[in-house]
Amino acid sequence: MSIILLLASIVIPIIMFVISKKRNKVKLFFDGVALVSAITFGNIAATSIYEILKDKTVFMTNIHGIFLNPLFLLTGSYLGLYLIYQLPHIIIKR
Repeated sequence: MSIILLLASIVIPIIMFVISKKRNKVKLFFDGVALVSAITFGNIAATSIYEILKDKTVFMTNIHGIFLNPLFLLTGSYLGLYLIYQLPHIIIKR
């Protein structure tokens, strides 16, 4: 399973990069999804931490419960892929 994740983290950003070079609207789509993902990811994290602090249940198991949220995992995964996708753009500009 870990080899699949490793390969996906390399192949998917490359595909995203190639597609975005051919079509500018796709680049805008990737950027928009990243923006929505960042907002969602941040809000889920902030809400979870607030609830833990409010309930005064600061235990490792409580804070790690955030990883059970599929939306948190999905948005975080996209942000990771998006970051890797953006690196070649940054390197090429330099």
